[in-house]
Amino acid sequence: MVSARAVAETVTDPELPMLTLADLGVLRDVRETADGVVVTITPTYTGCPAMDAMRADLSTALHRAGFDAVDVRTVLSPAWTTDWITAAGRDKLAKAGIAPPGAAQRTSGPIPLTLTAPPKRVPCPQCGSSDTELLSEFSATACKALRRCRACAEPFEHVKEI
Repeated sequence: MVSARAVAETVTDPELPMLTLADLGVLRDVRETADGVVVTITPTYTGCPAMDAMRADLSTALHRAGFDAVDVRTVLSPAWTTDWITAAGRDKLAKAGIAPPGAAQRTSGPIPLTLTAPPKRVPCPQCGSSDTELLSEFSATACKALRRCRACAEPFEHVKEI
């Protein structure tokens, strides 16, 4: 019999189906106990509408693999960050034409206030040019922005750093 972890790691994200929940870093823990399987996930942001689908997909996959008792729990702390996306996940995003996020900014102590946002350099996943522009802060989902490459003129989505 395959392990519950192996099954859970095959479940894909409903909004980014080229990624598994493990690639995305949403899948935090899978434990097999005497009472069943306990899966722990963390949403990419509080209120993410895909959480119900993720829980249902995990439960369905585990039940189909023969696990009778499945408990999918959501934990909010520590908060998910785009730094949790695996290298394989970043490669899959780029191959799907979605620019993966860069490293999230981390600060400790006082947070400096910037009144104007510095221009963001997001390389085009099609041609690699950094001459891109922001078309919309939001794309098909709240966690992605819509950008366009000025070099090849192709629009593309970018997973925002959080």
